[in-house]
Amino acid sequence: MKTIIVYSSQTGFTKRYADWLAEKLRADVMTLAEAKKQDNKYFDDADGIIYGGWAMGGKIVNSEWFKERIPAWKGKKLVLFCVGASPNGMPEVEEALHNALTDEERKYAKAFYCQGGISYEKMKLPSKLAMKAFAAMVRKKKDATEQEKDMGEMISHSYDISDQKFLIPIVEYVREETA
Repeated sequence: MKTIIVYSSQTGFTKRYADWLAEKLRADVMTLAEAKKQDNKYFDDADGIIYGGWAMGGKIVNSEWFKERIPAWKGKKLVLFCVGASPNGMPEVEEALHNALTDEERKYAKAFYCQGGISYEKMKLPSKLAMKAFAAMVRKKKDATEQEKDMGEMISHSYDISDQKFLIPIVEYVREETA
């Protein structure tokens, strides 16, 4: 099975997951900038196409590139994954994953989430300022739940909670035989 992985990464977490996934699936991997230089025919002989982007504000950054191509790629294993700072299983993560694809797109593609982390050192200034403001807002929220307080503290500094185990559902889905 020929698989192509395309990714967009700001601080390196999504790149790490794309590289890990490429190793597990013996797939070709490239940045979104490299993929945009390819003719659409480049993707014709791929059995699976995976796009990975980082999560920001409940959206998957640059996922439009992938989503616009879903109609042309019907019949291939299509995966959209995002990497974010929230731990897997958070309600916000599940909601964002659900909203990542329309009902029509979900007929042909599946979305996944992999927890990554925050690297303020590698973050661009607008993202850094937005994250620091969000962390301060969460920490100062008067009626915050324990989970919100913990999250506010967690996102106030750099951390890495990425793990290859979060790729297992993606690998299983890609390797699953199509009926």
